[in-house]
Amino acid sequence: MVKSLLRNLPSVDELLRDSELVPLYRKFSASIVKDSIRGVLEVLREEVLCGRLKDLSRSTIRALIRADLEGLLRPGLEPVVNASGTVIHTHLGRAPLPDEALEAVRLAAEGPVSLEVDLEDGSRGERDAHCEELIRRLTGCEAACIVNNNAAAVFITLNSLAYGREAVISRGELIEIGGSFRLPEIMERSGCILKEVGTTNRTHLHDYMDAMGENTGLLLKVHRSNYNITGFTKEVHLPELVTLGRRYGVAVVEDLGSGSLVDLSRYGLKKEPVVDESIKEGVDVVTFSADKLLGGPQAGIIAGKKEFVERIRRNPIKRALRVDKLTVSALEATLRLYLNPEGLEERLPILRLLTRPLEEIEKRAWRIKELLSSRLGKRFLIYVEESSSIVGSGALPDCSIPTRVVTITHHEIGAERIFNHFLHSEPPVLGRVERERFVLDARTIDAEHVEHIKPLYHG
Repeated sequence: MVKSLLRNLPSVDELLRDSELVPLYRKFSASIVKDSIRGVLEVLREEVLCGRLKDLSRSTIRALIRADLEGLLRPGLEPVVNASGTVIHTHLGRAPLPDEALEAVRLAAEGPVSLEVDLEDGSRGERDAHCEELIRRLTGCEAACIVNNNAAAVFITLNSLAYGREAVISRGELIEIGGSFRLPEIMERSGCILKEVGTTNRTHLHDYMDAMGENTGLLLKVHRSNYNITGFTKEVHLPELVTLGRRYGVAVVEDLGSGSLVDLSRYGLKKEPVVDESIKEGVDVVTFSADKLLGGPQAGIIAGKKEFVERIRRNPIKRALRVDKLTVSALEATLRLYLNPEGLEERLPILRLLTRPLEEIEKRAWRIKELLSSRLGKRFLIYVEESSSIVGSGALPDCSIPTRVVTITHHEIGAERIFNHFLHSEPPVLGRVERERFVLDARTIDAEHVEHIKPLYHG
C-alpha cells in the first residue's frame, strides 16, 4: 500500500505542466508555484510513510496546492472582535488608536513627510522633535526621546548611563512581564552590572546606601505594574532615592512600565503612577510605554533631565531602536489629545473602554444574547450575568472593572469547543472560558462589532 501510494505521487515537473494548475501562474510566479508544489509533495510523502494517508488522487493534490497558494494571499493580521474582557490585550495589539492618530498615519503613509527635515531652513532635523515638545509640556520634563518599545527604553537608558558599572535595584522589583521578558536579563545585556539589594518583600533605604560605591552607575526603581506584594512589606519611595542619588552624584532612573499621563482615579479607576509626578519628585530619567494606558502606538518614551536624555540620544544603539514615520505621526496625534484632558474619555479609545458606563454595557450584552439566541438555537443556554473585566498588559493588576457578560453553554458541547468555534468564525471572536462556560465580555465589544458575532454552530 505504502509503496503504491508513493509511486502514484506525481513529480514536481509533472505538476508544473498540469493544465489545471496553469491558471495559478496568473497570480503567482513560477518559482512560487514550484515551491508550493514541493512543499505539498513533501507533506504528502510524510503522511504516506507514517500510515496516515490511505488514498491519494490527483484532484486532491491540486486542491492542496491551490489552498497553499491562496493562503499566501490572505492577510496574516485579521480584525478580531475582542470579547475577552481584557481591555489592553497584548496579543491583539494593545491600545486601539484614536481617529486623529489613524488619520495622521494615513497621511504619513501616503508620501513624503518632514520626518527629519527642518522646514525653516531645509537642514536635517531630529525625528524625536515632533513629539518631544508635547512630552515636555505634558510631563514637565526637560527633554525626551522615543524608541520602539519600553523594553528598548529601559535597555538603552541602562546602556547609556551605567555601561560597565553597577545598577542598584531592589530584589522586589526584579520583575518578569509577558513574553518571558525578565528585567535582570535586560539589565545584564545592557552592559551594566546588576546589584540587588533588600529582599523580595522588604527593602530599606540603608540597603541602597550600603550598596553605594565608586562603581555605582545608577539607582533603578521599577513600578511593579503586573503584580502586588502585600502583607509584611517595605519599599523605598522615589523621593528618598532621588535624595540619595543627589548625595552621591548618581542618576536615578524609574521604569513606570505602562505609565499614564493622567490620574486615572478621576475616572473612577485605581490610581496608577502618573509620569509628571515622577518628574516633579526629581527623577533623572523615567521610561514608559506609549501603547498601554497612554493609548498610542507601540513605542517607548524616555523623559527626564536634558543632560541624561542627551546622553541616551547620542548612543549609537539609538539608531537601531528608532521609530518610523508612522509611529511618530500616530504618537504625536495621540499626545495632542492630552493638551485638553476635558472629554478625553470620549476621544481616547482605551480610556473610553475603561470608563464605559455599566448601563451601556448591559444593554449591549442583552443585544448580543438576543442575536445569539436566534443564531445558535434553543439547545444552547445563553445568559447575561455580572462579572469583571481587567485592564491587561501589566497595568493595574488588582483593578477589576464591573461588567456584564454573555455566558454560553451546551450539554453536549464543551466550553473549549465553543471557544474554538467562535475563534474560527468570520470575523474571529476572542472570548474566554470561565468555570466551564464560554464567556463574551460586553465591555470590550464595540457597538459596530455586535452584529458581526456570527458563530458557526446552529441547532
